[in-house]
Amino acid sequence: MTFGRFLLLILLAGAGFAFAVWREYVDIPPRWNPWAPLNVREAPNVLTPFKLRRLQQDRSLCEQALGSSTLRYVAVPDSTPEPGCPVENSVRVQGSEVRFNGPFLATCPLAAAYAMFELHGLQPAAQEIFGQPVTRIDHFGSFACRNIARSNRRSQHASANALDLAGFHLKDGTRITVARDWKGDDDKARFLRRVRDAACKSFNVTLGPEYNAAHHDHFHVDMGGFGVCR
Repeated sequence: MTFGRFLLLILLAGAGFAFAVWREYVDIPPRWNPWAPLNVREAPNVLTPFKLRRLQQDRSLCEQALGSSTLRYVAVPDSTPEPGCPVENSVRVQGSEVRFNGPFLATCPLAAAYAMFELHGLQPAAQEIFGQPVTRIDHFGSFACRNIARSNRRSQHASANALDLAGFHLKDGTRITVARDWKGDDDKARFLRRVRDAACKSFNVTLGPEYNAAHHDHFHVDMGGFGVCR
C-alpha cells in the first residue's frame, strides 16, 4: 500500500468517526439528516436523491417513506414475472389524491418519486395555471420485459422502475394529453412543460417529445441512470 493511499484511508476513517460523533450529539432536523427516512410531504432538497436510492434495498425504509405519502398501494413479493426481468422491493400503486386509468407496478424509489412529483410538482402546476387540481392521470404502464429500442440494454421498464405518463384530467373534466397538446402555445402546452420540468426534478430520467419520435405521446420517467432531462 502506498503512503498516499494509507493517508487517504486514515482521513476517511477520521471523517467517518467525526460524523458518527456529530450524529450522536447534534440534533439534526430529519429533512437535513441523510439517514432519516424520506418524508414525502417535505419539500425536496439536496438529500432527496440519496434518500430515494436508499429505499431500493430496504423494505422498512420503503414502508416509512410511502407511509408519509397519499399513495394507496399494496406491497408485492419479489418475483420474476418473465425470464430475465426480476422485480424487487416493489409495490402495486392503486391510486393517490388522483385516480389512474389502471394500477401500476413500481419499484419503491419510483413510487416514492411519483408521490413527490404529484405533491410538489404536478398539482402546484395545475393550480397555478388552471386554478384547479388534476384528478386523474392516464399512463401507458410501467412493467414491460424488454430492451431499450435498438439496443442490447434492458429498459428500466423491465424491472418496473419506469412509468409512461400520457394524459391528465382536471377537476372540471378538461383533458390534456402529451400527444395532442405538447406542440401548442396555450395553457395546456404551458402546463405540460411545467409538468415535464417538475418530473425532471423528481425522477432520475425524464424523456418527452423533444427527446425523439418514440416519446411524442408520453413522458417516460424512471429511477435509473444519473440524470437525463429531455
